[in-house]
Amino acid sequence: MYLKLALRNVLRQKARTAMTLAAIVFGVIGLILAGGFVQDTFIQLGEVIIHSQTGHLQVFKKDFVEKGTRSPERYLIDTPAKLASSIEKHAGVDQVMGRIYFSGLLNNGKRDLSIIGEGVEPDKETKLGSFIMISEGRHLKDSDHEGILVGQGVARTLGLKPGDRITLVLSAAEGAMNTQDFEVIGVFQSFSKDFDARAVRIPLAAAQELMFTKGANMLVVSLHKTDDTDRVLGELRAELQGSPYDVRSWKNLSDFYEKTVQLYDRQFGVLQLIILLMVLLSVTNSVNMSVFERQGEFGTMQALGNSSRDIIQLILTESAILGLAGAVIGVFLGVMAALGISAIGIPMPPPPNANVGYTAFIRIVPMTLVTSGCVGFLGTVLASILPAFKVTRLQVVDALRQNV
Repeated sequence: MYLKLALRNVLRQKARTAMTLAAIVFGVIGLILAGGFVQDTFIQLGEVIIHSQTGHLQVFKKDFVEKGTRSPERYLIDTPAKLASSIEKHAGVDQVMGRIYFSGLLNNGKRDLSIIGEGVEPDKETKLGSFIMISEGRHLKDSDHEGILVGQGVARTLGLKPGDRITLVLSAAEGAMNTQDFEVIGVFQSFSKDFDARAVRIPLAAAQELMFTKGANMLVVSLHKTDDTDRVLGELRAELQGSPYDVRSWKNLSDFYEKTVQLYDRQFGVLQLIILLMVLLSVTNSVNMSVFERQGEFGTMQALGNSSRDIIQLILTESAILGLAGAVIGVFLGVMAALGISAIGIPMPPPPNANVGYTAFIRIVPMTLVTSGCVGFLGTVLASILPAFKVTRLQVVDALRQNV
């Protein structure tokens, strides 16, 4: 009976119902679009970090991250090929590649520049580094034993271009100085301006020759799917337990990503609160107007024997119908809007300290859809509680006078 009567009351006040529904629907759509945008930011930022810097997982000697920056030669994996072969046996692993780090001076014949360098396996790194763009020249290949890739900032500072010859001077593992001439194969542009301003890459074999070692500072693990990161991480930690090696995921290695996630989560939480308050205020105003206009109706109900509880239940049922309808319509239109926007894309400028802009999309996240719908529904029901209790405080005689 209450459901039928509440539905009739909702439908008879078409203008007010439409205004209330609009507030709920736009609130739900706003939450879906904002949540989908934030989720896309997390995904794209994560993939950029994985495919331009860290890989999915990294295996290295314990304390390398904390203490190995200044003296990477002290934290070398002595038999990287053997360890890499063991890691590659795990399901989901695409490839494992060695890296060795060094610092030194780069000389173009006129001036020196302090640089940080990576010895890499070129063909594997090219496959992993899908977010590293070559602005001039080409990628390194395994056959480029005397080839070098330089960051865009390094090339600009030293006036380098593909084909130029440069000299790399560095400190070898035993402390002796070593030097070798290289040919610039290409100029790369990564996610970070600071990295591009000081970084160079040479083949792993050349770096090992310069540093008089056959080891590597770390093994970078690339997976077929990013979703497998936690599973493979757990397997490798169990396998390497008790060994001198540590393994970490890209999330643990990227402080910038963790801080970005925390910032956006807080912002989205504030947005949810703001939209909830907007729905509450809008619905409260609508219900208050409806209750004021229907005082005579409620007085008649009380005169016929209906209790205050019956009136409260009726008002709450009407609000629940509005909230449910608004949530369902809002979720449907929010999904349609997300698909439409994603089909076009949102051009975004480069993030702070980055070189490259990107195209943002609106991800359809099931949890965001559920949360947004619940915010719209619960906000509507909560907004009707206070007006419902107010109307029950009216004296029956005063309420009946509204019918005259």
